[in-house]
Amino acid sequence: MSYLDPLRLHFAGQFQANVSTVNNDPGHFDNATFLQHYQKRQGPRMRPPNGWFNPEGDAAFRLLGCTVTSAWLPARAVDSSDAVLECIVADSDSAVAAKLVDLDSEQQLVSEIWGLEVRIADANGNTLMAGNYKPAAFMDIWDRATGGGNGDVGAGSAYHSVLSDLRWADNLASPFLQQLKTASEATGMLSIKFNIDGFNMDFSSPDFMVGRVVGSIGPQHPGAPQHLIIGRQFMAVAAAHGNFFTPQGGINFFPALIDTKQSSIYLDLGNALSTTAPGEALNNLGDLTLSAGATSLGTIAATGSDGYASDAAWYRQTAGVVALALSAAQCKAAKRTPLTLTGNTGIEIAEWPNGAFVRADTYVYRASPGDAVEVAVYATQFGERLSGSAVAFSFDSGQLQPTPDEHPYVQAGPPVAAPTSAVQFAEEVTTDAHGIATLVLTLSDPGTPRWFNTGTDYGIDGQVYGIRPTFKDASMNAGPENQWNFISLLLWSGFNVPDPVTWNDIQPIMQQYANLYPAMLRFLNMADEDSVRTHAGIMKLAFGLPVSDPNSMPVTRDLSPAKRAAMLEWLDNPVKSTVSTPRPKRPVAAAQQADSGVPPAAPQGGKAAAAARRLIVQKR
Repeated sequence: MSYLDPLRLHFAGQFQANVSTVNNDPGHFDNATFLQHYQKRQGPRMRPPNGWFNPEGDAAFRLLGCTVTSAWLPARAVDSSDAVLECIVADSDSAVAAKLVDLDSEQQLVSEIWGLEVRIADANGNTLMAGNYKPAAFMDIWDRATGGGNGDVGAGSAYHSVLSDLRWADNLASPFLQQLKTASEATGMLSIKFNIDGFNMDFSSPDFMVGRVVGSIGPQHPGAPQHLIIGRQFMAVAAAHGNFFTPQGGINFFPALIDTKQSSIYLDLGNALSTTAPGEALNNLGDLTLSAGATSLGTIAATGSDGYASDAAWYRQTAGVVALALSAAQCKAAKRTPLTLTGNTGIEIAEWPNGAFVRADTYVYRASPGDAVEVAVYATQFGERLSGSAVAFSFDSGQLQPTPDEHPYVQAGPPVAAPTSAVQFAEEVTTDAHGIATLVLTLSDPGTPRWFNTGTDYGIDGQVYGIRPTFKDASMNAGPENQWNFISLLLWSGFNVPDPVTWNDIQPIMQQYANLYPAMLRFLNMADEDSVRTHAGIMKLAFGLPVSDPNSMPVTRDLSPAKRAAMLEWLDNPVKSTVSTPRPKRPVAAAQQADSGVPPAAPQGGKAAAAARRLIVQKR
């Protein structure tokens, strides 16, 4: 099973996501037009608004003050004497912070966490379990808070992945942790899901770049996907307004799982219930009744001692996971009948009438020309794997975030998803006996479609694409679509490593990182040959690390393997340039326009600004 398991713990606390925002603007990738004030914080009467709200961010992702709030054995909650209830959930105590990384400046809505170690530790910080978080992107971002915050501040999303390379303490005083260790031995992994919201973007606040995190950890079972629940999928209908996604009735997409052995159903409402304000209490949507057709499967109370809306501790203690006991008759009724969750205020969310669902397990990829990428796509029906079903694939760039020329607050960026000829794949693939359709992407050089000036080497490397899976049989696509359910691909441009590699060859690359990540200026100027030579040893180490390492450079993970190889070759033998490479200057007229007295009306340049670009393109 997964974190939706009768054996699970829940935790709550805060997270820090100290993202850098200079690289959120595609126009900032143009070395020829970059201005120094783009590295300064956004202020009034700026167009474009400099480096947005956190230009000196170092991309660090941390877990802060997270404690275990409850734990469950298959038959009951753990006894109050179990030491797990005194534990904390923390990141590494021996490595630098993990990194939060966008796929691309024109696909910022699948940010991944790289290099995260998750620990369960006792109250003194002694590690009882540690595991490596497999990099994964957030999912199902939506407009969660109904009051008190717009854009990123009011948004919510979730991360679902696995912890691998588990290390356990020799003596576990907690009976719960002993059982969790035993349950993990089949795969050597644990399943983890956490929800984030209430992000603070006020730079004058002590909680700047901090938000709320609430999550669950359980066993990862053999053969299970690592970022997806093979279960029942509740599909939200989009409202006519909103920034990221606003569901009709206020309940977002969520999964559920029927456990016939335990005669129970588990619903994950952790990223599904709206809040009164960012990071605050859940809205009262009335008692929520789960039904399979005309058969009631149970009710989730809104008020009372355990009400989700009246008990402030409910969300922290449960992470939104609800377990309802089922009778044999209820299990039978639910097996092949679409499930519906209904509130007494008239809200409703349900499975598709035919119970079908299709989604890639891993849905974010980086690749080079010549690579053959295999994408595992799972098809299910009523929570069971669906074999022999034809899954169709097509390009869909509708949720990417190119910058149109008429956008008033972001410099115009180059187009996305072209040329399509660089990404070849079958239009349909049939699922195997395990319900898996393996999509093979055959990749060639996309060229430099996002270079700003023809004949120069200034621009965004490669191209970003979206590919959407659906059922080939149109009648199987029988309900509302999840707009976020597609595969994102960053395909790097071809790059031949020169022989020998000179500073002239790598200077444009280094100049771009110096422009986009001013936090590095605390240590070295990556655009300056002498500075790089002085720090060549430490840079060789950082550029040579696996991208999964939190010390890997660049923190963005957007440097192609070919360019990384060129960088390492030069650092091994730093050949001097033979031609001077003065830094290009922005044209005067453009510089004057950048400082014109037009106040920015867009939100502060995070995910909301990217989403706004997406919406503008869609409305064209």
